[in-house]
Amino acid sequence: MSAAAASIPSTARGKTLRACLLCSIIQAPADFRRKGCPNCEELMQMKGAPDRIAICTTTYFDGVIAVIDPETSWVARWQRTSKYVKGVYAVRVKGRIPEDVEAELEGRGIKYRPRDQTDQD
Repeated sequence: MSAAAASIPSTARGKTLRACLLCSIIQAPADFRRKGCPNCEELMQMKGAPDRIAICTTTYFDGVIAVIDPETSWVARWQRTSKYVKGVYAVRVKGRIPEDVEAELEGRGIKYRPRDQTDQD
């Protein structure tokens, strides 16, 4: 994990915040547009792409977790975010990633686990 700054939403307006469907990080749409997803931009490719942001993120999420030290946090391990950047994450995210992203994950040998808690370990 890099020593990057924490990814904290620039606004506190809950209705405008969006959660990434792959990693569940919460950001304002402008932050996704400006920086992309700090955890999975390589796969999601949201930076500068409003249409991609619309299909790779959602406004439908439950609960919020502030992760300060991902590597030692038991909550981050439980949420499978311990390898991600510091930031604000959704507990549960409604929706699925696009099929092309899921296919790319599968091609890399990575099993996609939806963040809506329907696929429990």
